[in-house]
Amino acid sequence: MALLPLLRPQADLLFDPAFMPAPEADALLAQLTAEVGWEQRAIRLFGQEIPQPRLTAWYGDAAARYTYSGLSWEPRPWLPALAALRQRIEIASSARFNSVLLNLYRNGHDSMGWHADDEPELGPAPTIASLSLGATRRFRLRPRAGLAAAPFAIDLPSGSLLLMRGATQQHWQHALPKTAKPIGPRLNLTFRLVASAG
Repeated sequence: MALLPLLRPQADLLFDPAFMPAPEADALLAQLTAEVGWEQRAIRLFGQEIPQPRLTAWYGDAAARYTYSGLSWEPRPWLPALAALRQRIEIASSARFNSVLLNLYRNGHDSMGWHADDEPELGPAPTIASLSLGATRRFRLRPRAGLAAAPFAIDLPSGSLLLMRGATQQHWQHALPKTAKPIGPRLNLTFRLVASAG
């Protein structure tokens, strides 16, 4: 398949539910789960330090430092598998990336709250390429204040690629909510260009 548009107001979204064949996606999930240097960092919420409800890692070019939710990240050097993925996704998306944020959702209790990828170092109109491996999870989007549009959701199966571009982060927030369903691990890789790193 190919990246096809998801038409929503003030959003530039492209989606390929079968970017990577299932056997390859399964093998890559197992490889990266084992090879990546996972961390579970603490964030401050309502005045308390709590562990993030997922495991995370940041890889990229040496200058691709990144800060979000009060956490600063120094990039680990590219693993060969991640470098090969970056090249493949750059070709598919016609975009350039110098870093990747990995989130490992170990089960349905792990989640990501509402946010937009609008940090200054990503620039005013970032391109975010999101590759999903493992269990299918529901990705939700809602309009930010001032945009008259309905919230919506996309199921992201293993091997799918979602591209968020242009003004999407200015006008929409996204989240990966918890689910009570018994569900296996899901690994999400979001490739980014940290503008301040060039």
